[in-house]
Amino acid sequence: MELGGYANRIGWVDLTAGKVEFKPVPEDDARKYIGGRGLGVKFVFDNGPKVDALSPDNILCFMNGPLTGSEANMSGRMAVVTKSPLTGTVTDSHHGGWSAARLRWAGFDGLVFKGKAAKPTYAYIHDDQLELLDASEVWGKNVHDTIKHFKEKYGEKDLTVITIGTAGENLVKFACWMNEDDRASGRGGTGAVGGSKNLKAIVIKSEKKIVKAANRDEWKPAHDRALKNIMAEENITSPRKGGLSVYGTNVLMNITNSIGALPTKNSSLTSYGENAEKISGEYINANLLVDNPTCHACPVACKKEVEVKDGPYKGLRMESVEYEPAWSVGANCGNNDARLVAKMIDLSNDFGFDAIEIGHPLSIWMEASEKGYTNGDGKLAWGDPDGMTKAAEMIAKREGLGNVMADGAEATAKHFGHPELSMTVKGQGIPAYDPRGMKGMGLGYATSNRGACHLRAYVAAAELGVMPFGSLKVDPLAWKDKGGLVKVFQDIHAFSDSMDLCKFSAFAMGTDEYAQQYSAMVGVPFTSDDVLKTGERIYNLERHYNNLAGFGAGSDILPDRFTKEASTQPGSVGHVCELDDMLGEYYTARGWDNGVVSEAKLKELEIA
Repeated sequence: MELGGYANRIGWVDLTAGKVEFKPVPEDDARKYIGGRGLGVKFVFDNGPKVDALSPDNILCFMNGPLTGSEANMSGRMAVVTKSPLTGTVTDSHHGGWSAARLRWAGFDGLVFKGKAAKPTYAYIHDDQLELLDASEVWGKNVHDTIKHFKEKYGEKDLTVITIGTAGENLVKFACWMNEDDRASGRGGTGAVGGSKNLKAIVIKSEKKIVKAANRDEWKPAHDRALKNIMAEENITSPRKGGLSVYGTNVLMNITNSIGALPTKNSSLTSYGENAEKISGEYINANLLVDNPTCHACPVACKKEVEVKDGPYKGLRMESVEYEPAWSVGANCGNNDARLVAKMIDLSNDFGFDAIEIGHPLSIWMEASEKGYTNGDGKLAWGDPDGMTKAAEMIAKREGLGNVMADGAEATAKHFGHPELSMTVKGQGIPAYDPRGMKGMGLGYATSNRGACHLRAYVAAAELGVMPFGSLKVDPLAWKDKGGLVKVFQDIHAFSDSMDLCKFSAFAMGTDEYAQQYSAMVGVPFTSDDVLKTGERIYNLERHYNNLAGFGAGSDILPDRFTKEASTQPGSVGHVCELDDMLGEYYTARGWDNGVVSEAKLKELEIA
């Protein structure tokens, strides 16, 4: 392989046969899809869109990008790519920490698992080798105890453990992969796919071996420019000065609430009023913060480690009270207790399920209780601490009503006889931005290829005005011109997810910085136009997969609550989300026919 940056080695694991094969990275695929998200999606596409997500035929990919394990700032991300059991779409979900770098230092660009092991199994990676070993000792254990077990077995030095908890074992459809206790590949149910394969964990033991760029002369100025932007005081990423660094992602709670874009009580409201402050990053910083850990090669340190020092959860120490999870089990559930928020996120991490998704079945049950729709299942009151913590356990174990809620928000709403209570797109619950108060985010949810998602097109950066150096600020209540804007964000993020750089790099870098770093690392000329074209190719491949999987014309929709029920809260009062108008713009920009990729577009992008 002529490209620099890659280990040029992927472990292909047949769990059914118990065999491992090492293959080089297909160079043509690497040039077209880069790595991380893009290359993982290509593998999933080639495996076929008709597979049952929880069958042995589905594949589960753990993918790095060409910048992983290098000096590149914010390059500590790994993409877990598969077909989602929650949505039926292709999905990729990323986690930070050190596992991606250690996998690369161990000599791998990725791991691909297929089949189903005859008994609980884990993959042990060390000294350029991959062994499949018996995981019976840890099957039935949750995340924290599983990680503790492997640390005791192999020693903590140079070790990373990526694992599922009991939620993944029990095929909770929004179960996730966790590493380092609190870093999640949260969305899409990737952990359930692991559970369906009897794959409990991936254990990586590797010393630091920093990946060097193919073109060192070009690398230094590219790296220095990116770092200068991250450090700039004008940017939200500025270490110990910018809002993201000081308060973490939860810096957004008060901001979003103030403009009437914080979905509250299952999105029946668009603001949590004065209660938002009580679960905000500012409150956490003043009352619970104890440390600021970070990921490989990242000076921002947006992770906030907290400790509860009083009340029923006294002694709880965890990382971290992120914005979307804090919203999900906070405002979304009518809960203004930051300590309960921390407890619920910690339970989600330990059981191993998506801390954004968990709030959806809970808030549906709460609204159903309030409106008398409970079908004799008992009631769950808004913000009920005992009820919420018990429900989390019921979901992880699939006990009672938890067996229904474990299948997601849509299944929960249908169980109560009111599917309209499900705030989902393609089966996945929305994150923490109300489409009536941030309309570009509404379009982003509807057109996301992995179900409702803030990270496919983080238009919030423009709608909240946190773009690099204040370069772009748009009216969150305006719908015009959002179609083209969403497309550009989706394409840029598809590329950065494939390198694989943290999403927050986009708060400091643009296509020029991405192109320069990629070009220097792999040793081939690459421009800003190439960044956008490559991202567009990846996004269209995902959409083509979904089209073939059954998501045809008219699949890009939002719940009626956002398009028909006007906001009653300050900042967005009287507004609905004009999705149809924005979709017209968006499809024109994409060159799609009502959400379907044309043959001409596939040929233009060299997909078909």
